[in-house]
Amino acid sequence: MHPILSVENLTIRRGAAHLVRGIDWEVRAGEHWVILGANGSGKTSLLRALGGYLAPSEGGVRLLGETFGETDWRELRSRLGFVSASIAQLLHDEDTALEIVAGGRQAMAGYWGPLSADDRNRARRLLADLSAPDLAEKPWQILSQGERQRVLIARALMARPRLLLLDEPCAGLDPVARERFLALVHRLGSRRNAVPLVLVTHHVEEILPVFTHALILQRGRLLAAGPLRDVVTQPILATAFETPLHLIRRKGRYRIAPIVRED
Repeated sequence: MHPILSVENLTIRRGAAHLVRGIDWEVRAGEHWVILGANGSGKTSLLRALGGYLAPSEGGVRLLGETFGETDWRELRSRLGFVSASIAQLLHDEDTALEIVAGGRQAMAGYWGPLSADDRNRARRLLADLSAPDLAEKPWQILSQGERQRVLIARALMARPRLLLLDEPCAGLDPVARERFLALVHRLGSRRNAVPLVLVTHHVEEILPVFTHALILQRGRLLAAGPLRDVVTQPILATAFETPLHLIRRKGRYRIAPIVRED
């Protein structure tokens, strides 16, 4: 079976700086991936390239057998669900949650023209499925950060994507809202025939038991990639974050504690 996503020798340069250098990677059906690394390691640049929002300097990205740059990017992008602060910044304060979710069908910011009955009904079902039916008629500007993340996931699912990309979705959430949101992500990934997930984070606490694989970046380079148990290890994370640390795993969740050396 062909991979859903394939990245070959992906390199992204801006001027003399390499944001991402020589990444090779595949995502197959049934896999849920975490992209982990310190701030500035290239995580978001990699994800934006996967979504067709950032053109590679070298190498390529293939989605469902199609190559970005050789196929209509807008059509390819419609097969991806993308949850990112960069999407949130394009939305209009006065648009309702229902309009924002419905706009995801064509990867639009908001919804142009009157809502069709089919789109309205599907958008309502998605909000209800994400435990947010009461948000439908509320404008974007009054939603909390946690409510906005649910709306963005519903928007991403509107077009029935084949891959769901989550770019640091817990940023700005308080601890309670973060755990509620992570429970939602776990539920989405645990469903039968679930859409494969790719979560970008620099917090190991956000790695849920539903995730099967991890890709670790260090300064734009691929440090390690593979099954979670082989990759999320104390030596690899100490290298990725460039500091001695303890990795603690309990009940399928992780946390790290830096090793403080006294002089």
